[in-house]
Amino acid sequence: MLIKACLISTVLLTGSANHQVVQITKPDFLRPVEPSVAINPKDPDNIIAASIRFGEPGETRVVSMRYHSHDAGKTWATYEEANPDRRPQGDDALVFNNEGIAFHSYISFRGLKTKKSKRNGIYVARSSKDTDTWQAPVVVVDHLNTLRPYEDKPYLVSDNSAGSSHKNNVYISWTRFDAYLEPGPNDSTQIYFSRSIDQGITFDPPYRISDKGGDCSDDDNTVEGAVPAVGPKGEIYISWSGPNGLVFDKSLDGGVSFGKDKVLTELVGGWNMDIPGVMRCNGFPVTKVDFSEGTYKGRIYINWVDQRFGDPDVFVIASDDHGESWSKPVRVNDDPLFNNKAQFFTWMAVDPVDGAINIVFYERRNTEGVMTELTLARSVDGGKSFVNYRIDLKPFACNEKIFFGDYSGIDAYNGRVVSVFSHFITNDEVAISAAIFDFDLGTQNVNP
Repeated sequence: MLIKACLISTVLLTGSANHQVVQITKPDFLRPVEPSVAINPKDPDNIIAASIRFGEPGETRVVSMRYHSHDAGKTWATYEEANPDRRPQGDDALVFNNEGIAFHSYISFRGLKTKKSKRNGIYVARSSKDTDTWQAPVVVVDHLNTLRPYEDKPYLVSDNSAGSSHKNNVYISWTRFDAYLEPGPNDSTQIYFSRSIDQGITFDPPYRISDKGGDCSDDDNTVEGAVPAVGPKGEIYISWSGPNGLVFDKSLDGGVSFGKDKVLTELVGGWNMDIPGVMRCNGFPVTKVDFSEGTYKGRIYINWVDQRFGDPDVFVIASDDHGESWSKPVRVNDDPLFNNKAQFFTWMAVDPVDGAINIVFYERRNTEGVMTELTLARSVDGGKSFVNYRIDLKPFACNEKIFFGDYSGIDAYNGRVVSVFSHFITNDEVAISAAIFDFDLGTQNVNP
């Protein structure tokens, strides 16, 4: 399946940055949501995004899609991910390694709403260096004829640091439910981890890294949102949300073992928050590391949303000593405090060339009710301050009866920043678009 899409808007916004907004998905795609994106470091004009989309009306099928661009996001070709046994798929994530090989992770399951043919697992597909041909997906973990345990929300990272002795390892972490959405004790969800030491061809048996788990309610007391990141010497850092707040752990031996959990801060209001018009909304953390050769090399950043100022805001904290101590939270959105305006669904990318921090989020500072916009926030001073840029997308109304997903995506390389996000195009239809910015390195200046 190969489709082209190229609906482009290029504008210069007052007080903002020149950029393009391109609709990636076909107009007749049914509810594509939960996008991820990655820029090829060997060829930054090569960008790959992924998402799920639902089948035609009346179908129960949910499939993972990939969207490929070779012209810096101007046009996109669309491919359906391999799925030989026709399971629903989802929770897509993408990453490139330094050799220009892309990896696409996702869950693959059946039987959440039926008593027949239950199964679930996590898979990773690997591209060739031309990125348009892909090998068959490989198993990270798979359970046949059962949904116990249930594997959910995997995210992956490649070790792309030149100074790492574990270079090109691929790491993946996720939540394991003893029984999804069933009553369970306070240790019935845990954070699990697996690694590949052969560039995604095989994965080691998974193991638990969380010292304290959560319940199975898929709510504030469940441990969720484990996004791995890699440091300059191959350190692995992971944070997640749960009943104890924002939790952090690390491995200094290439993922052979992890240390003790460290609670960093309370998540005021919990990680599951009520946003009018949105079926469900989380403030999961995203962990990234600066492994550029700049001033803040090795600095760890964690980005999340909570309600410590009375409404959902976007925050970042930083550590310069491998996670032993942390800065105070910096508020990323720059609208007035206590204005009862929500920012939500945040995601972060740190440019490996200049160390700039780039964060995308949905928001309502300039709208009323369920009308929603998007903002890109950028920091070039190590997360001390952020400039907010409105993404040039017409405000849209959210519909709480339509699944809107759990996250958006962003990546950055050599000044290029690409964000992908879902948005409503009618009352009940959703599309995925990309916003493409090209900044001068280390600055807030954007190329025309």
